[in-house]
Amino acid sequence: MTLDLEHHLTFYGAYHHNKINVAIHMVCVPLILITAFTLATYTGTLIELPSWLTVPYLEINLGTLAAFLYSALYLLFEPFAGFILGAFCMGGCAYGNYLRSQNPKSTFQGALILHIASWIMQFIGHGLFEGRAPALMDNLVQAVFLAPMFVWLELLFMFGYRPELQARVEKRVQEELAKMKSSSKNGKAQ
Repeated sequence: MTLDLEHHLTFYGAYHHNKINVAIHMVCVPLILITAFTLATYTGTLIELPSWLTVPYLEINLGTLAAFLYSALYLLFEPFAGFILGAFCMGGCAYGNYLRSQNPKSTFQGALILHIASWIMQFIGHGLFEGRAPALMDNLVQAVFLAPMFVWLELLFMFGYRPELQARVEKRVQEELAKMKSSSKNGKAQ
């Protein structure tokens, strides 16, 4: 996977151009991300660190490692937006670790229910509003890593963040949609 943000946003945007589907994703993707980190904390501590190196609620478990990996990736993709999204990932993971330490059974059940319900809502969004299979059907790794960044940038774009990037990506998305529409018509004509 390259670090070409425009390329990845174009890929993801071609699957998410219906406003209702995008709205569903803006709610569900962060829930999926944080609940996945929370569920991954149930591996328990994988690497014991000395107390002076330990950050409260960020012991080294699979959830913390995943949150760190996502944070680093987002920082590489887009420094400003990635830094804030990375802080959200690490903070969400720390909160998941905290909740697990307070009430393991309820936290696991709640995270699992939210996780599954959010995935179902996204598939409904694609089926009813987008009329197209989700991006993960074509490229699982790209879709799973990019969804949070795409949603975050969509939110930032609403507030005027990097309008030149938004315009370039939107133009490329429209070109991709036109290509797909053309291919679809050509396929039906055969």
